[in-house]
Amino acid sequence: MSDNQAQFIPEESSPIVEKFINYVMLGGKKTTARKIINDTFKIIGKKTSNDPEKVFKTAIDKVKPRLEVKAKRIGGAVYQIPREVKPARQIALAFRWIIGAARGKKGANMCQKLANELIDASNEQGLAVKKKEDTHRMAEANKAFAHFARY
Repeated sequence: MSDNQAQFIPEESSPIVEKFINYVMLGGKKTTARKIINDTFKIIGKKTSNDPEKVFKTAIDKVKPRLEVKAKRIGGAVYQIPREVKPARQIALAFRWIIGAARGKKGANMCQKLANELIDASNEQGLAVKKKEDTHRMAEANKAFAHFARY
């Protein structure tokens, strides 16, 4: 692995990586968040010997939900109505689920946990992918209430 690949994030990284940095950031500490993502991409590069950004984008694509359920009250009863997810919300949910899964793990530092979760997600494993599958399963189970979506 060359030196320029080890130092992944240049000053102008892709917009999706910048957005992810903003999601990782806690308490307005963007420099810390940027360092976490930089270290995460280094770890991914070492573990997979693939392009870290490609692994990242694959993970996001595999975690993005197509369907979700939305609670709607109709005639005193609350129905879980399946709906398609808009592209911007798909990305937001994917980011949230990946970061939540990484933060929920115990032990290693955030870079290590995030790298493991991204690698797992790109291989269709891990907690974030399980969350997506649960969401799709719930939407499938409530398909009978789809006709309520237009109310």
